[in-house]
Amino acid sequence: MCFSATASFATGGALSAAGALTLSKAKKKTELLFASIPLLLGIQQVIEGTVWLSFGSPMLNTIATYAYVLFSHVLWPMFVPLAILLIESDPVRRKILKVFLFVGVGVGAHLAYVIAAAPVTASIVNRSIAYDVSYAYPLLGMALYLIATCGSPLVSSYRILNMFGVALVIAFGVSTWFFMNAFFSVWCFFAAALSVFIFAHVIFERKK
Repeated sequence: MCFSATASFATGGALSAAGALTLSKAKKKTELLFASIPLLLGIQQVIEGTVWLSFGSPMLNTIATYAYVLFSHVLWPMFVPLAILLIESDPVRRKILKVFLFVGVGVGAHLAYVIAAAPVTASIVNRSIAYDVSYAYPLLGMALYLIATCGSPLVSSYRILNMFGVALVIAFGVSTWFFMNAFFSVWCFFAAALSVFIFAHVIFERKK
């Protein structure tokens, strides 16, 4: 979580347990990636807890920082559209999701290159963690990131995922407006909290 090591580890533990339960409720192989999102968010929160504790240890701080940004910057823009594409049955929506997946892969690949090409550092800013990544085109990059991660659930034919997408867009806006310096830390915390929609979707679909 973005406010303390204790909160990060507590949130990470709770999400990991909820994620394991969500995975156990998935009834189709195509649901496994989507159902694993809460668990992955839990792991990410544990990593950020490690970032909090590592500021006195440069090597550990570097490892934890890079591990976190690989989740926040590289994984999610590719993973979210792919996971939603796999559970989508409507052919028109699948075509749109394939476009979003293409965008997400492009964003993730570009950010992976940026992370590999220049040093990435973490610092505490206003009781949150700011991750310093050298973006070439920050506004365009943020827009494409938004399309991939938030646009995908909005396109889905499932109402619960549409609600999830709307909530993500709101969280994205709040994180950008009020916590720009620590955007990815706060944004990922909101996304973790909103993973309750994923659990609800898996349970709802299981009853069909």
